[in-house]
Amino acid sequence: MNFFRPRHRTVLGLPALALLIVATGCSSADDEAAAAVPSPGTKVTKLCQNLDKALPRKVDGLDREDPEPRSALTAGWGSPAIILRCGVARPPKMVDPKVAEGGDPDAVGGGVNGVGWLMEKQGDGSYRFTTTLREAYVEVTLPKKLAERGDSSGALVDLAPAVKKAIPKGIAS
Repeated sequence: MNFFRPRHRTVLGLPALALLIVATGCSSADDEAAAAVPSPGTKVTKLCQNLDKALPRKVDGLDREDPEPRSALTAGWGSPAIILRCGVARPPKMVDPKVAEGGDPDAVGGGVNGVGWLMEKQGDGSYRFTTTLREAYVEVTLPKKLAERGDSSGALVDLAPAVKKAIPKGIAS
């Protein structure tokens, strides 16, 4: 029996694999925003689907570029993206007595064009806004780069008409 065993192993596949890994790591997919998709009940899901249909093409001058995975419960604008998630759970700070008394500088309540928002500064410098007194909680995250400009109202002004149209006033369950 004569088994053929090559003396030299071909390593051509290894450099090609390394090149593929590097190319994949630098792909434009890294620039795409990602957002966890909420999983609300049927009633809230329907409200969020209505909101998705009413959302503007531009927010704060940025074009709509929805995050991955695609869902009617999430939307995005620009890069780094302003991310909207509809049907999120009530933020814990909404029931925190320190916030209600104005004693938490990282969580403040306010209104923009008839829509109430809880504003929370995040540890990474971004801001999260969550609607208040609506039948579904809508969360908008403003990335640090945009938050550093000092004016977050542009995004909320642009989103307020869609929120008012699609999410009725009330208490989310």
